[in-house]
Amino acid sequence: MEHRNETVAIVGTGDYIGAEIAKKFAAEGYTIVAGRRNGEKLTPLVEQIEAAGGRISARSLDAREPDDVTAFLNEADALAPLALTVFNVGANVNFPILETTDRVFRKVWEMACFAGFVTGRESARLMLARGKGKIFFTGATASRRGGKGYAAFASAKFGLKAVAEAMARELWPQHIHVAHLTIDAGVDTAWVRQIIKDRGGPDDPQGLIPPEAIADAYWELFCQPETAWTFEKEIRPYGETW
Repeated sequence: MEHRNETVAIVGTGDYIGAEIAKKFAAEGYTIVAGRRNGEKLTPLVEQIEAAGGRISARSLDAREPDDVTAFLNEADALAPLALTVFNVGANVNFPILETTDRVFRKVWEMACFAGFVTGRESARLMLARGKGKIFFTGATASRRGGKGYAAFASAKFGLKAVAEAMARELWPQHIHVAHLTIDAGVDTAWVRQIIKDRGGPDDPQGLIPPEAIADAYWELFCQPETAWTFEKEIRPYGETW
């Protein structure tokens, strides 16, 4: 494996999308700096990437805390120049509107929108100093529409997309590629398949997208030249209704 002298920071390195993005970019030679709420859960990912010859640094990270995010990104940039930041925090919850408490609404907004704003701002601060870099935000179906029970989640995801678009309009002319990726489908995991089965759905649902395919989409976006950048990329499997 040819190692590159650049880092990829992933804020919200979950077991599926975040982990697959980490493995994809590690396989391409980038040093991964991975963060999630419970850093101990990153141990299997670290072992897998290192066994494959990749390089990764991992730790606990509370993306709602600006000082923690700033320190995390500075640590990544100190290892090697920060080439890409991926904001991949989830916060997907479903509550009827009368059961959506003030606390739930604020907490979801903090995780899915405010934390994205802080991550984008602090990444831009580092990247503008050298005149290049990429900042990608993970969106969801809730970025496109407000579904039943998703008042908190959809408002946060709508807000995150707006933050990303405002950043893109400002930073593209300064050679910083900001993009928003809408994952408009359930992610194909054993857990999601079991939920579908418990609800009487098919054993082989067509409306799920493999996390590896999502990671490939991030890589394709990352490889775009300045003369042909994408801001909004929507990803869904052929069986998804939209």
